[in-house]
Amino acid sequence: MEKRLQFLKSITEAPGIPGFEGQVREIIRSELKDFCELSTDKLGSIICKKEGSAGSPRIMLSGHMDEIGFLVKRITDKGFLTFTTLGGWWPQVLLAQRVQVLTKDGPVHGIIGSTPPHILDEEERKKPVKTKDMFIDIGVKDKEEAEKLKVRQGDPIIPNAEFIVMANGDSLMSKAWDDRVGCALFVHLLQDLVGADHPNTIFGVGSVQEEVGLRGARTSSQKIKPDVGIALEVGIAGDVPGSKEDQAQGKLGAGPVILLYDGSLVPNVQLRDLVIDIAQESDIPYQFDVMERGGTDAGAIQFVQEGVPCLVLSVPTRYIHSHYSIISKADYFNTLRLLKEVVLRLDSENVAKLTAY
Repeated sequence: MEKRLQFLKSITEAPGIPGFEGQVREIIRSELKDFCELSTDKLGSIICKKEGSAGSPRIMLSGHMDEIGFLVKRITDKGFLTFTTLGGWWPQVLLAQRVQVLTKDGPVHGIIGSTPPHILDEEERKKPVKTKDMFIDIGVKDKEEAEKLKVRQGDPIIPNAEFIVMANGDSLMSKAWDDRVGCALFVHLLQDLVGADHPNTIFGVGSVQEEVGLRGARTSSQKIKPDVGIALEVGIAGDVPGSKEDQAQGKLGAGPVILLYDGSLVPNVQLRDLVIDIAQESDIPYQFDVMERGGTDAGAIQFVQEGVPCLVLSVPTRYIHSHYSIISKADYFNTLRLLKEVVLRLDSENVAKLTAY
């Protein structure tokens, strides 16, 4: 497996639900410690600073390290685990899925279960199972046996999923593309810029706790005080049966998605147009989309000091917020190409134009 695909494998397979992003942070630190000045904020976001030919403008590229997951709420007398969700889970994607409970002594495997449908009455069987009625079965006979495995309340739980290069060689399936794809993009960009001249200082940020309220983006951006913010994200791919064009416009293989609006951000129009112009001039395919619900790190970054011009650049992704999702390798590398071209253009003159109202 080529080196960059191996990195995508390692960073997506690493555990990192909100508040437990440590392993992802160490992967990023290991990749960039020889190229960047590394620091953290007090919530745990990692900040990777790379100086170019000028100290400013300060460009913040944010990908959040956390994935959606679960937390052990309680261990029942019979050894089953009740759980709470961290991040937005649709209940219908949960049942019968394998998970890992991450104890202090290592992972304990389990499966998400509910009352067997065979013993439900006809009306109950017609209703979707609610998350509160699900549990995790770790294969023990009682609470005492669960505790012997060092399972305890508050332990994080992640999907049990592996990175897979699919049969066509382009589609990549894994957990946690949301948003390890954004983390990988700024890591690979900073590596590509080693020895290259860029007219700014770049801050690649692996933010924490995005899935529970854009928390790390708030604290890290206050520390950085950026002049421009770009959130690197997944886009919702609408190229699956049942999706309508106006619900999700992104398609796998058609290039990076420039988000025109989301629930937390109206992007800076001048920055949006600059990115479009650069994509056209560089012959990089691109797409547009609108996400009417939800938000991204850019929604928090925009509020620093007097305001920060921000944009969201994303890789179209199928089945986000589930155990497995799929991206296109071509889309990933085209997004990386576009991001590099944009960063190289963000000099003091162009950045000043973004807020010349």
